[in-house]
Amino acid sequence: MTSSDTRPDAPTSCDSSDDRVRTADRDAAPQFVLPLVVRIEKAAPPARTDALETAARAVLVLLSDGRATAPDGEWAEAVRNWQDARIRKVVRRARGAEWRRAEGLPGITLGGRAAVDGGPPAAEVRVFPPVPLDGWPKDLAKLQVSGTDLDDPEPPSEPDLAEPVLWLNPEITMSAGKAMAQAGHGAQLAWWELDDAARAAWRSAGFPLSVRTPSADHWARLVADGGLPVVRDAGYTEIAPGSCTVVADHPALRRPGRSHRVDGV
Repeated sequence: MTSSDTRPDAPTSCDSSDDRVRTADRDAAPQFVLPLVVRIEKAAPPARTDALETAARAVLVLLSDGRATAPDGEWAEAVRNWQDARIRKVVRRARGAEWRRAEGLPGITLGGRAAVDGGPPAAEVRVFPPVPLDGWPKDLAKLQVSGTDLDDPEPPSEPDLAEPVLWLNPEITMSAGKAMAQAGHGAQLAWWELDDAARAAWRSAGFPLSVRTPSADHWARLVADGGLPVVRDAGYTEIAPGSCTVVADHPALRRPGRSHRVDGV
């Protein structure tokens, strides 16, 4: 599922005064996309929340990888080009031989929570360096975007508020693939907001995070607070343009009086 920030003509309660300028600048840049592939075996799909959390962590692992951060890293130019435009992400599914071929391409595979006896297997998500919007590797371009519907066999536990929480808008229905992309956006906006020390601490801890859906009242308070990064969608798939989809609630960003930059994606 593809997600990117709100179009410049899409009014939303999450807009900031210079959103239109930033969006126009991003649209003028060459467009890249970050591919993510989730393993969904027909007989044993992962749990939805595990897949969302694993996708968000995969984005963070790529952003902090030396191949992306070093000036001469092999992925550095692609990541810079991608972040200069809209931070588009597309989630596709693979199984069997498709998954094995995807694993043969340069990228990083992350595993989710260990499977509980009788429960779904741990999620597996592979993230790849950004590619031009119309320049996907053949083995990834052939994978399906549809069919990423996943469920949680049990309601997710209450999140640990001492760790980052990516809160999903409770008033929007998204497929698992769409929600995975949005969770990845939220994690990325939080990463951009953090200082070097907070980034290093999060990375050394293994990027712990939760993805949860709050009550409508809690969501309204999160958005109204204005102190946390908010993801807004361009409306290319599934939901209306300008929709606020995720609030990235990182403990290091909960400081009173902190200025807030709402960067679309």
